[in-house]
Amino acid sequence: MDKKDLALLLPPRTLEALADSWLQEDCPGFDYAALVAKAAPSQAVLWAKSPGVLAGRPFFDAVFSRLDCQVTWFFPEGSHLVPVARVAEVRGPAHRLLLGERVALNALARCSGVASAAAAAVKAARAAGWTGHVAGTRKTTPGFRLAEKYGLLVGGAVAHRYDLGGLVMVKDNHVLAAGGVEEAVRGARRAADFALKLEVECGSLQEALKAAQAGADLVLLDNFSPEALHAAAATVKAKFPGVGVEASGGVTLANLAHFCGPHVDVISLGALTQAAAAVDFSLKLSAGGEARTPPQ
Repeated sequence: MDKKDLALLLPPRTLEALADSWLQEDCPGFDYAALVAKAAPSQAVLWAKSPGVLAGRPFFDAVFSRLDCQVTWFFPEGSHLVPVARVAEVRGPAHRLLLGERVALNALARCSGVASAAAAAVKAARAAGWTGHVAGTRKTTPGFRLAEKYGLLVGGAVAHRYDLGGLVMVKDNHVLAAGGVEEAVRGARRAADFALKLEVECGSLQEALKAAQAGADLVLLDNFSPEALHAAAATVKAKFPGVGVEASGGVTLANLAHFCGPHVDVISLGALTQAAAAVDFSLKLSAGGEARTPPQ
């Protein structure tokens, strides 16, 4: 998929609402520094100061659009940035540029960090010869899920379920509350309609076989060692070839290749959102028409 097309997934009204909420959080009252910056027409340059995958242009644009500023980009979404790179220019009244600066940078840095982590994970999986899905999880920052899930896509991973309504996932606590794997699957089947798949988190091969027998579409083999994972996945596929197998728990960029195998369909990593390092960007006002290069 062309990375520039991914922006089509983002509803404009949702982008506007997010930008408004971020701006409201950062400036709920007086902006005293605006009296210093004033309202003269100005331009600022967006610099990338650390390497990474560029992701989050729609969120950056949305912030400055709400402030009547215009953004011109020099790199497409999904580009691999090498510092120091001149990524974009933003034009508008000086006080509006500075009002949106931190909010827009936060969104872009976080989203690009997630995309960079996702790209690294996909690269590691492909280097291991595995063609399955590298996925994120719901371990996202409150209020920032859309940006982080979008970053996963830009990085080449899959977002997994966006929210609780995207997939019926029966986890260990659900199984305990229901009284067992079979009871939990039956209850989930009654609750879900034909459009939703059912996945069951399993802590052992026995649970996985029970879940598959009861009608799960996917089993999540949680916190298995690589050796135990591949043996369990092979057994599940031999008995239930139509059931998908997801591996999760304890997977990092460093050890991901060990979890790749012919019977594993999905590997999900909470670290892609929880532990992603932000890409370092800065926004510098131009002085007398000359773009200032940030210190390296």
